[in-house]
Amino acid sequence: MSNKIKKVVLAYSGGLDTSVILKWLIETYQCEVIAFSADIGQEDELNDLEEKALKTGATKVYIDDLKETFVKNYVFPAFRANAIYEGQYLLGTSLARPLIAKRQMEIAKIEKADAVSHGATGKGNDQVRFELGYLALDPHIKIIAPWREWQLNSRTALMAFAEQHGIKVPTTLKKPYSSDRNLLHISYEGGVLEDPWAEPSEDMFILTVSPRNAPDDPEIIEITFEHGDPVAINGQRMPAANLLKKLNQFGARHGIGRVDMVENRFVGMKSRGVYETPGGTILRTAHMAMESITMDREVMHIRDSLIPKYSELIYNGFWFSPEMKLLQNMIDSTQTNVSGVVRVELYKGNCRVLGRKSDESIYSQDFATFEDDSVYSQKDAEGFIRLNALRLRIQNLIRK
Repeated sequence: MSNKIKKVVLAYSGGLDTSVILKWLIETYQCEVIAFSADIGQEDELNDLEEKALKTGATKVYIDDLKETFVKNYVFPAFRANAIYEGQYLLGTSLARPLIAKRQMEIAKIEKADAVSHGATGKGNDQVRFELGYLALDPHIKIIAPWREWQLNSRTALMAFAEQHGIKVPTTLKKPYSSDRNLLHISYEGGVLEDPWAEPSEDMFILTVSPRNAPDDPEIIEITFEHGDPVAINGQRMPAANLLKKLNQFGARHGIGRVDMVENRFVGMKSRGVYETPGGTILRTAHMAMESITMDREVMHIRDSLIPKYSELIYNGFWFSPEMKLLQNMIDSTQTNVSGVVRVELYKGNCRVLGRKSDESIYSQDFATFEDDSVYSQKDAEGFIRLNALRLRIQNLIRK
């Protein structure tokens, strides 16, 4: 088996799993390993990453700044759809995987690698997301998924392997949960969080303050949208990645965006996940408010009916599928007139809409007012109601 693989591109984070995998690949396949890390907003997690990978045995390291691409081409399209999985999860990890897979495959082509590898377990969603991406981009690529091959079947075993090989890893027995961070969110799962009754400790949270400790005074901001995408905060235009980072700062300060849920994984089991998504929570609230005055009712209702399917496709790893392309094209067409400004209040874990305005607004105060008007005859409603009640009246008459 070792003779068949000469060079592997590994999706490398520097965490426990991929640090061990890097060394394991070299020992198991006697191959060259190229480490690839996508900078999508992990902050301090990228410190000394290249040095660490080389010290562990990588022959080359790619650390690519993909923050703007991630937000502009993956996060914003999903938020144009108001995507949310099972009513709570804003898909932070799910949206990052196709981007990482795409760049990993590009590097494999550049380096003429035989295979690609990842650190996802055989129980999780990420193995599906990565590998569906790989295979959609190159049907012939060889994939090495160590968690489905090796005998290191626990976090404890991995830590022992790391210690044996002198590999420094951030995971400890005191804090054995796993985390994943990018510009959209940070997630926590596993370890002490596997008991769904156990409350996560406050010192686990990295991005947000506890709503109890948030400022006693609310903060009001305005978000400007153009064709469904946010383009400015308080009138200041900025690139996509900077805008989301700024929203994260606002949300984190006020304890916004914490979620603790038990979700249904694609592979069939339930899993407990804790998430911090401060900027994304603000963005989704503001976007829906912008749509409320600029989008036709029936268009909105049809689009809303597709949100569960759209979100499920992202969660399950079908970003590059034809059905995803179809849905994205349709959703983007609904956003033509979703432009204007939304004003929101941030206060102790809550994001509350205070106002919205748009040159594309189809809201008419003349029609909606409870005061005197000359554009709506209230008597017309009688015939409207009686026609809609006709089938109900017929059913009742027949039964009697």
